[in-house]
Amino acid sequence: MSESEAAAGTAGEAGDLPPREEMEFDVVIVGAGPAGLAAAIRLRQLAEVHGHDLSVVVLEKGSEVGAHILSGAVIDPVGLDRLIPDWRERGAPVETAVRADRFYWLGPAGSIRIPGFLMPPLMSNHGCYIVSLGNLCRWLGEQAEAAGVEIYPGFAGAEMLYGESGEVVGVATGDMGLGRDGRPKEGFMRGMSLKSKYTLLAEGARGSLTKQVIARYRLDDHCEPQKYGIGLKELWEVTPERHRPGLVQHTMGWPLDNRTGGGSFLYHWSDSRAGAHLVSVGFVVHLNYENPYLSPYDEFQRFKTHPLIRETLEGGKRIGYGARALTEGGWQSIPDLAFPGGALIGCAAGFMNVPRIKGSHNAMLSGILAAEAAFEAIRAERPHGILEDYRHAVLDGQIARELKTVRNVKPLISRFGAFGGLVLGGADMWLNTLFPFLRYTLGHGKPDHATLRPASACKPIAYPRPDGVLTFDRLTNLAFSGTNHEEDQPVHLRLRDPEVPIRENLPRYDEPAQRYCPAAVYEVVREEGAEPRFQINAQNCVHCKTCDIKDPAQNIDWTCPEGGGGPNYANM
Repeated sequence: MSESEAAAGTAGEAGDLPPREEMEFDVVIVGAGPAGLAAAIRLRQLAEVHGHDLSVVVLEKGSEVGAHILSGAVIDPVGLDRLIPDWRERGAPVETAVRADRFYWLGPAGSIRIPGFLMPPLMSNHGCYIVSLGNLCRWLGEQAEAAGVEIYPGFAGAEMLYGESGEVVGVATGDMGLGRDGRPKEGFMRGMSLKSKYTLLAEGARGSLTKQVIARYRLDDHCEPQKYGIGLKELWEVTPERHRPGLVQHTMGWPLDNRTGGGSFLYHWSDSRAGAHLVSVGFVVHLNYENPYLSPYDEFQRFKTHPLIRETLEGGKRIGYGARALTEGGWQSIPDLAFPGGALIGCAAGFMNVPRIKGSHNAMLSGILAAEAAFEAIRAERPHGILEDYRHAVLDGQIARELKTVRNVKPLISRFGAFGGLVLGGADMWLNTLFPFLRYTLGHGKPDHATLRPASACKPIAYPRPDGVLTFDRLTNLAFSGTNHEEDQPVHLRLRDPEVPIRENLPRYDEPAQRYCPAAVYEVVREEGAEPRFQINAQNCVHCKTCDIKDPAQNIDWTCPEGGGGPNYANM
């Protein structure tokens, strides 16, 4: 069986499997990111205050809490302040306060610094902190467990469980010990059935269960298509003389052309435990780009050669790498947040503020609001209902006010290009800051998978060869993500039709999966005397979900591999 044939199949085709062990909880949360952990902690806080016995479990597909967390990250502490007001005294790994804020427009060899007074107030990072979001989630996990939350790392939420009336009644974890052919191997272990009164999905951008629930309940019928970006990041240890603790630097422009949205970040921070001079360098490409020859990964590598960036990294060493998708649709792309028996929280719902490149604070706030609504529903003995209070708390509260202010920036970039969108988006943010009663909202138009132009209408992009010092090839960088999967397991990247990549995508788009994947998962293999074939190197997958989003045929379904597989990010 070829890789593509295996990817097209489904696990568990080998006859009857033993029944799942069943466990019952009041609330099941899928995903131990900022939203999921905030919800879990808040639920237990409320239970303590009201003397109400409440069981909460968090499923995390990574090998440990924080293993799959990747972000810039400059965090606004508003969510942390609300959840754990004494986080400073408790020793949260939030140390490097932002001291300087710089924004540049890049050309091929130079840059123009944009004065801070031109930027709307919400773009200021004053009062924010540069952190490893993965380390912060590890700390939040410790706080959750101390509060009585059960956390199951290495257990992926693989299937939603439904009741007789179609309501969500829990989640099943994935089977472990299946071979590539879907048949149980020695040591096979059936997944668990975790029943709940409410299930909160906190999977992040384009989660597999979230995708199913949105489709089943048609939660996106009355909103714009969700928009996405791919964020690529390296962690560097730089020389002391090039380190500027607290410096936050963002850019737009080169190496992307004016029709391709995106930008960069460079954050100088310190980890007191490691005593290292750290710089997080990252690059975001909006996934509504048009040229199928574009490679977000190679654009990132090229970006690092710019004099403004090179001067910081020279003499240092890259110590980490990763990639993930970001939700960018904003206010007009928020789906219905509540469904019978559960809710979407965090980036599963799309609360990222695109101009600020920040979402963790809104993720935490949404987790808190969902927890409060679920707790009240459970106390009132209304299991498996629709959490209307959560819906209203988000759409009438702080999250909505922030996202409404920036709602037109992404559409303006899409319509008028990077430079025009920057100018018009800045003006629009000022207008919405000064006159918050303004109501006009621009639409996003096409979903990201529908924006590619045919390869015949586009020019191939010649990327420079990596030098192995400042720039790196995909596989070399992949080794710095800690990615690992059990090879003898069903391929978790499933093709609805195994023939589509070669039959349709290759002649029309030169099969863009070869280039949009940041981990060399997809290849078109050409051997002498044979037809091209599509190969999936699933063991390379860093779980960014870009393929699920950008594939023009929507033929790829990203599903959870065996629990614990994937990247193991450190300090990311």
